[in-house]
Amino acid sequence: MALPFSSLFSLLLLLMLFVTDVCNALPVAQNGTVEYLKLRLLHIKPSPSEAISFDFHRLSVLFSALHTSQSLKSPVVSGASTGSGQYFVDLRLGTPPQKLLLVADTGSDLVWVQCSACRDCSRHSPGSSFLARHSTTFSPHHCYDSACQLVPLPRHHRCNHTRLHSPCRYEYSYADGSVTSGFFSKETTTLNTSSGREARLKGIAFGCAFRISGPSVSGPSFNGAHGVMGLGRGPISLSSQLGRRFGNKFSYCLMDHTLSPPPTSYLLIGGAQNDVAPGKGRVRYTPLHTNPLSPTFYYIEIQSVSVDGVKLLIDPSVWALDKQGNGGTVVDSGTTLTFLPEPAYRQILSAMKRRVRLPSPVEPTPDFDLCVNVSGREHPSLPRLSFKLEGDSVFSPPPRNYFLDIEDDVKCLALQAVMTPSGFSVIGNLMQQGFLLEFDKDRTRLGFSRHGCALP
Repeated sequence: MALPFSSLFSLLLLLMLFVTDVCNALPVAQNGTVEYLKLRLLHIKPSPSEAISFDFHRLSVLFSALHTSQSLKSPVVSGASTGSGQYFVDLRLGTPPQKLLLVADTGSDLVWVQCSACRDCSRHSPGSSFLARHSTTFSPHHCYDSACQLVPLPRHHRCNHTRLHSPCRYEYSYADGSVTSGFFSKETTTLNTSSGREARLKGIAFGCAFRISGPSVSGPSFNGAHGVMGLGRGPISLSSQLGRRFGNKFSYCLMDHTLSPPPTSYLLIGGAQNDVAPGKGRVRYTPLHTNPLSPTFYYIEIQSVSVDGVKLLIDPSVWALDKQGNGGTVVDSGTTLTFLPEPAYRQILSAMKRRVRLPSPVEPTPDFDLCVNVSGREHPSLPRLSFKLEGDSVFSPPPRNYFLDIEDDVKCLALQAVMTPSGFSVIGNLMQQGFLLEFDKDRTRLGFSRHGCALP
């Protein structure tokens, strides 16, 4: 059966994006080991009230974008970095390299940075924006380049095929009215590899944003970032662009930031993550699923939930991704807490309350349904939560991944209910702490291991 035109187009464009001066063969270090890219993740921890506020804003935008007519027509689903920017990556862009701080986001595809077209840039503090005129390798895509079809175009944009310099203009709109727009371009980026050397990678597609407005892309929730590093499943995400050169997979370890001093987290792009988590038997896998209405996101299937080893009587349909694109479970780096369907949440909350043997706090905690006073207890006993996933794998995080320190001696259950039937469940970054998570696009599977975060 012949492939539909859209599939053929995407396939051809992928080939065009990845056939650059960097060979598709995996880079090899001098000692013969396969190299991968290793990027340090910087973490800004929000307060519990900020986390809830940012999370609800992010999810409301993502849920809204999931079912808008615009998202169905657009080649890029606008499920981007809405809400809290908490994990950041330093990206060195251009020639000579300019250092910029980007939100690392598995919930979006487009890589974009704040840009300036200034000639005399003395008023711009270093790293506040990308100075396009100061890079010898900056090149906007032409509006009739095939790559231009991968980004949402401004409403009244017309491509002048007769002009040599007619750049590809994009406009990335979010459901809350936020906008980033500018030139869809290509540039050289400089990244560190696992062997310690620097790799200069040419032809990276990104949005050079000259207009930025709205709460999703600026303000307190953006934490001073200068753009977004999209790590979603679409062809223009950084993980997709670099994946063909480095094994088509990426992974990260989000370390426990309650420790002092907090350990360093890393984002790894490439196929050598087993060097970090030795022994394949220690990595468990579950299939990744695709929602046609939101192909950016990494969906997994939860089959059941247990508390202290007792399986809860939750209807399996609660977890299902239906034909209308509702439901399912997304693994997301940009959300702090974990959000579950309301029927499942109520069952888990009830089971937790039955098993907790700790007193309640003196002061009320309005944002959370279950809190405990752990005063005088160095290692408080808390119920154990586990998720049985498709593929006969079990995800069993420690209690610190779902009991959040709200204040001194007070811990609260860091789960929230998804009340809208058109929403989806989210495994947030707090639940992911201390695990190596490997997103394997070739095999369409998610690997996870608690033995993989001892990074050098």
